[in-house]
Amino acid sequence: MASAVSLPPAPRQGAKRVSNHELSTNLRIASARLTRRLRAEKPDGDLSDGQYSVLAFVCREGAKTLGELSRYERVTPPSMNRTVNQLEAAGYVVREASADDRRKVLFVPTDAGRGLVKETRRRRDAWLDRRLAKLPPETRALLADAADVIRELADS
Repeated sequence: MASAVSLPPAPRQGAKRVSNHELSTNLRIASARLTRRLRAEKPDGDLSDGQYSVLAFVCREGAKTLGELSRYERVTPPSMNRTVNQLEAAGYVVREASADDRRKVLFVPTDAGRGLVKETRRRRDAWLDRRLAKLPPETRALLADAADVIRELADS
């Protein structure tokens, strides 16, 4: 028995035909605008996007060293040091010595840091939920499929 071949879905009625270049430009602009809009939904207006990204990372992945954080954010260690110093001064992370190697310093989220990340995610989800609820079911289904494709692109 031959294996089934997965065919792309038929184009929607009225779907525009665009070149790869037009699609990449439109997708880049749309995703950047959506990201900027979602980033505005946060309870601490003084926290930069880079600081929030580091805080969310340690909340999600656990305690990290300065080097690990620098690699994750693709910045230099001195730049990351400034970021974690600001997070520490705001009470969102603390420094702890590693149990494995007392010379290593780990950055650990505080309860306030975890609370901020949780509230920021709640606000961002709520903002997007309200907008998605106004869309017709066919458009939401289209976005669900697009989200899978966008995730694949991001992970490639």
